[in-house]
Amino acid sequence: MARTAALQRLAEFRDGIALVPADEQGGPWTTQLHGLDWICAFSDEEALYRFAVARGEAGRAWPYRRIKGARLLDEVLPALDFPCGVALNAAGPDGAVFPPVRGIVPDSAALDGERAA
Repeated sequence: MARTAALQRLAEFRDGIALVPADEQGGPWTTQLHGLDWICAFSDEEALYRFAVARGEAGRAWPYRRIKGARLLDEVLPALDFPCGVALNAAGPDGAVFPPVRGIVPDSAALDGERAA
């Protein structure tokens, strides 16, 4: 049952549009947790605002780009020169993580795949 729910959540993310905050260079804003980088993505502006409040940064601008979830997983992550997953709606009750593993990202970007060194 839990696996089915996780697969459904992944399918919904891939089909949907995510808001991805930009860093100072215009790339996707990332954070590190337990030695792995994560792109923080949000389903809507309310979820992004919740995250900013939780970080104590609600007063600053959070420029973002809208990107299809599938493009984020299939194109953006493999283009990075470091392993990275996606944290969806961090600091919210409906958060989810999509780690860089086979079945979520292309094998070339997966930690358990054939990622180029």
